[in-house]
Formats: sequence, structure tokens, C-alpha cells
Amino acid sequence: MFYYLLKYVLLGPLLRVVFRPRIEGLEHVPSSGPAIIAGNHLSFSDHFLMPAVLKRRITFLAKAEYFTGPGVRGRLTAFFFRSAGQIPVDRSGKEAGQAAIREGLGVLGKGELLGIYPEGTRSHDGRLYKGKVGVAVMALRAGVPVIPCAMIGTFEAQPPGKVIPNVHPVVIRFGKPLEFSRYAGMEHEKAVLRAITDEIMYAILTLSEQEYVDEYAAVVKAEQAAKGSKERRFPRAPLS
Repeated sequence: MFYYLLKYVLLGPLLRVVFRPRIEGLEHVPSSGPAIIAGNHLSFSDHFLMPAVLKRRITFLAKAEYFTGPGVRGRLTAFFFRSAGQIPVDRSGKEAGQAAIREGLGVLGKGELLGIYPEGTRSHDGRLYKGKVGVAVMALRAGVPVIPCAMIGTFEAQPPGKVIPNVHPVVIRFGKPLEFSRYAGMEHEKAVLRAITDEIMYAILTLSEQEYVDEYAAVVKAEQAAKGSKERRFPRAPLS
């Protein structure tokens, strides 16, 4: 109930006024049945904008830190994500990844839409990073299509560290569903999982027109933090 209250009364209308989202390819999202929507991740706002424009409910695998933050802000954030039906995911270690896959498969098993960011974390500089193979594992085990999605303009609207978003136009672009039935039963083959994930990331790249980096975003972030280097940003060209 709270999910739909947010979407249609409290938050959805406000998001449409602030971001003025232009939606493209919405017809590619199935009207029923399980599917994965895999998108790039540029901003905290992504969590709210995509659900606001979809006709169906979507459940995201959200990082556990959103549910454990300190203070009043942390409690409010946790309340919001729990009320909206989002699932906390511990991103530390291999076992944590397996738990996330189980949670995702549970959502798909109920015939629902699952939202996932294959990069595993927000892009800190606006570029698209290498995807993790969990999305491929879930697509194969559940036998569901993957709809690529590109969020365009959200980095400029709410870059990392900015609490109050800028008023900035946003495009949310959905691509044609990708299906991987030809790989059925091969979810334990590392080369297959890598190939599927790369195909998904290429579809997102085609939609978003970002610069691509063939490294994991978390690794690049850690390296930059270790070096004490200042974050570089690579903004997109203005929306046409």
C-alpha cells in the first residue's frame, strides 16, 4: 500500500515536476510475468524515478547500508526502503552475492519485476562500468527476459554527494528484451555468465551512450580512494 501511495500521491507527481522525465521504449516492459530490468546507476534518484514511470510494481535489490544508516536520516531512509518493498543486500563477500541471488529469484518466482544495477554500485563519474554476473545467473535460473534500461541525465540532476537534486530533464530509455534460453542449464559456466553479462551491458551502453570502462566500479573507487585522488567527472552532452 505504501508503495502505491508514494508512487501516485506523495513522491511520483513531485518527481515528474522536478525531473520532467521523458520515457522511451516503455512498450518493451512486459505487462505481466517475471522479468529483470537491468539499468545503469548514476544517482540516488534512480531508485525512485524508474518505479515512478513504470506501470507495474518493481522491486530493487538495494544495498544494505540504506537500511542500517545512523541517526534520524538513517532511520527515515530505512523506513522508506522497507515500506517500498525493497530488499536489503549485503554486498560484502561471495556468500552475500549468493544471498542476493536467492532474494532476486524469490521476487521473480512470484511473477514480479526485479530491478538490478549490474555495476553493483553507483557510477562516481558518470561512466558505465563492467557488470557483475549475478544478473546473468538470475536470468538463466529463472528463465526470464532482461530488459536493458538507461537513465540519462540523473547524474547531472543529483551527482554523488548532493542531497537536494537539481531541476534537470531526465530521459528513461528501455530497450528490447534480451532472452538467453539458448544458454539454459549453463548457469555454472563462467564464460557463459560473462558473455551474457557483457551482452546486457552493451545493450545498456547503446541506450545510454556513456563512456565504457572495462573495470568494476567498486575497484576503481577503491583505487582512487587509496591514492587520495580527486574524483573526476565525465558529464554527458546536453540532452537533445
